[in-house]
Amino acid sequence: MTHLDTSYLIDLLRENGRGIEGPATRALEELSEDELGVSVHVACELHAGAAQSADPQREHGRVEALLSALWRAEPGEAFPIAYGRTLAKLRRRGETVSTTDLLIATAALVDGAALVTRNVRDFERIPGLTVISY
Repeated sequence: MTHLDTSYLIDLLRENGRGIEGPATRALEELSEDELGVSVHVACELHAGAAQSADPQREHGRVEALLSALWRAEPGEAFPIAYGRTLAKLRRRGETVSTTDLLIATAALVDGAALVTRNVRDFERIPGLTVISY
């Protein structure tokens, strides 16, 4: 299982919209053997971006078409405990990560999944998370 971050999916949507094969598209080809998923938090971020676009209806459609091809991780009973533990570890080290990034990372941790992202700097601080850049 591999989770995909918002930054990765935005890049993939942009490349697709421009009809180019860029780094996100090439990474997808490398991940083709993995089960690919997104957390509900990534889906929320993508739809928030679509709602703010010049053509929200079109962008929501593009987002849903992309998300329909991916497994969606919904928070379960283990999620709040994992989130709390991870936040506590970060705070003990004097580090911070945005709430949304921590939610996305926690979903990957709970599933035992790596996270594909362009935002390596923030996610690499999260203990136990395997981060894949592209």
